[in-house]
Amino acid sequence: MTSIVQRREQTPPPPDLDESYWAALMREGEFAETVPVDSFGRSHDLLTPILANGHGKPLEQPAKLSEIEQAWETLRQILHNDSVIELTVSGFNRGGLLVEFQGIRGFVPASQLLEFPETPNSFIRRQALNAYIGKTLRLRVIELNQGQNRLIFSERAASAQPGERAGILSKLQSGDRVQGTITNLCDFGAFVDIGGLEGLIHISELSWGRVSHPADLLRRGQRVEAYVLEVNPDANRIALSLKRLHPDPWATVDQRYRIGELVEGVITNVVDFGAFARIEEGLEGLIHVSELAEGHFLHPRNVVSEGQRIVARIMSIDGRARRLGLTLRSTNL
Repeated sequence: MTSIVQRREQTPPPPDLDESYWAALMREGEFAETVPVDSFGRSHDLLTPILANGHGKPLEQPAKLSEIEQAWETLRQILHNDSVIELTVSGFNRGGLLVEFQGIRGFVPASQLLEFPETPNSFIRRQALNAYIGKTLRLRVIELNQGQNRLIFSERAASAQPGERAGILSKLQSGDRVQGTITNLCDFGAFVDIGGLEGLIHISELSWGRVSHPADLLRRGQRVEAYVLEVNPDANRIALSLKRLHPDPWATVDQRYRIGELVEGVITNVVDFGAFARIEEGLEGLIHVSELAEGHFLHPRNVVSEGQRIVARIMSIDGRARRLGLTLRSTNL
């Protein structure tokens, strides 16, 4: 197998990661919507799924506690051995499929299915998920937490060779570069398949500039190179970054620009208090409402619009605070 890992000499400190981003993978799958969740971060849709019998009632549990404990122990061995097992789909929710292993319910996120339509259309997704009921899937355990009754499977991970995922995980270090394929785009970031393992590029790590949604930069199935921020072998979790592959433009903004300089830019966002303009990739400045034009106007949108190219003058530069002040007023040009 061709190596997907490239070592780097210098490694910046990784940022603090919010575990809720990972919980969202189980809770919603792709094209997430805002729904109430319980203390485990699970949506009500996951707790009251559509099962094969159509009644949405919980699956029956083993009668004896010893049988439940034995089932969890078996699952831990399956995870430890990186084994592939076959399970039948018993139901679904809007985030993915439900399966059962010896009375314990498991979940297969839609993003972990090998063939699933990429669409936000809830009707098409529901029909696609419903078509899986009764089918047998080859799966690997990718997350197991008995205390939270959490059992997550992946069909995508089952396509990797035995031991391949463990080999990659044992070699990965913070600062490495990896090659992978975008498997899922959510509001909070993008997931990347790197040889049967899935890493998360949080939306804040996609670009040095502002990103409204990962779909603005990436597409499902796209091959990317990413920077490894953090590796958690115990949880099989990998935090990745795209922006760390490039220098931070704010680190040298004070040396590359000067106050009073004219710069070309593109309006990226218009808000009540002004407009933001991108003057280079990852570097945006604010044109305060008072600096948009002479005279009176109702709203900044009466002066500029998103996508419009402008020439502005730099009023202030603060690289440490990541702030750049611009003006369009004719009296300053």
